[in-house]
Amino acid sequence: MDSADRARQHEQALKPVLIILHQEQSTPGHVGRLLAARGHALDIRRPRFGEPLPPSLEHHAGTVIFGGPMSANDPDEFVRQEIALIDLALREAAPFLGICLGAQMMSLCLGASVAPDPEGHVEMGYYDVTPLPTATLGGPWPSRVYQWHSEGFGLPAGAEPLVTAQGPFPNQAFRFGRAAIGLQFHPEITYAMAARWSGRNETKLAQRRGARLRPAHLAEHITASPHVQDWLARFLADWISNRPSDSHGSAPR
Repeated sequence: MDSADRARQHEQALKPVLIILHQEQSTPGHVGRLLAARGHALDIRRPRFGEPLPPSLEHHAGTVIFGGPMSANDPDEFVRQEIALIDLALREAAPFLGICLGAQMMSLCLGASVAPDPEGHVEMGYYDVTPLPTATLGGPWPSRVYQWHSEGFGLPAGAEPLVTAQGPFPNQAFRFGRAAIGLQFHPEITYAMAARWSGRNETKLAQRRGARLRPAHLAEHITASPHVQDWLARFLADWISNRPSDSHGSAPR
């Protein structure tokens, strides 16, 4: 790392990260924990409940929009505001990370579509994905990740695919420009979050096509999550610094 990179990283570390959540009890999970560990304050806002968004992102090190029960296609004003925020991040080339709904909003912002599987499949629980050679930010990406969604996104024109998967939701991650990443899956998930989400929806999981049952959510989290968290720490460090990554070792499972 040269002196310019060190200076940029130090400057970024002094700024808060804008965190967009969609439910009163939502938390940023491991993403928030790891960003805070790097010295970033978390500027948590919930536009769904009337909290305003900043007019510029120059005072933030990055922006993360998390998931939620709504659709990126919904006509609500807060959805429109968040998509406008993504457009702002893209225009300012500011680090942006969209997770699940956030990635779908980013895809929609860039002119692609967001839609459910025509046959009613969902992904809820842990699933295999295939990182592509382009998925280098943070080193080799995990190949088994936590999902919770009934809609998927199309790949926008000009976007670089990062992760794909077999089945009804082939687009799992993409990059647009240098600083914007969209993830269909949930690397932020903690054991408590997995227990809460699956516990509140145990009947729903048994009824939805393709969903994993609650015991699998919890058992697989114990084995898969440590690999995801190891990658996530490296990924966030590279993403927030807006720099490409060299190899960080062997690929996690």
